[in-house]
Amino acid sequence: MALDERAFFTDKPETRQGRFQCPRCRRTADYSIRWVRRLKKDRAPAGADDADRARFAKLRNYLLRLDDEVTCKACGKKFEIPSQQSLLFLDQLEGLPNDEDLERDIAAASGEPEPAPPTKPALPPRFTRKSTGWK
Repeated sequence: MALDERAFFTDKPETRQGRFQCPRCRRTADYSIRWVRRLKKDRAPAGADDADRARFAKLRNYLLRLDDEVTCKACGKKFEIPSQQSLLFLDQLEGLPNDEDLERDIAAASGEPEPAPPTKPALPPRFTRKSTGWK
């Protein structure tokens, strides 16, 4: 008898942020999406036959999306996550840049100067004078 797939993996729940646009009100927001991280065990489970061991050798770590719908933060309507990707292999995620690096690279490629960090404007003199004469 073949072993179930869950015997080969350890499951860890996790949440990841995703930016989606509501199809009804057209507002974009960040949503927390539930995923299960399935990590391959270090060795095949006891009771595995030759076919199970061969299948175990081919397995890879992956993420499986649990949420198919989210509720819009603006209008409150449920909408389906507009992605056909509900399974991600972890070795595909390792080389991807994060959002900040990606934005910086896009700005550099388009020739735009990198935005300076925001600085606070100087206070007018009426707020920095000594308060003499007050009692």
